[in-house]
Amino acid sequence: MAKKGNRVQVIMECTEHKTSGVPGTSRYITTKNKKNTSERLELKKYNRILKRVTVHKEIK
Repeated sequence: MAKKGNRVQVIMECTEHKTSGVPGTSRYITTKNKKNTSERLELKKYNRILKRVTVHKEIK
């Protein structure tokens, strides 16, 4: 029987897109190891609507 593991799916949402006033959202789904990274993730990802790299934070 396979082990479930410590990896969980998380949703990343753009922080700059909320304040820009442009309609739509920029979200990515990724996984993280809950045991090694207990705090919320914060990564630089490409925002297709703003056409530049922005900071995305974990939600939920």
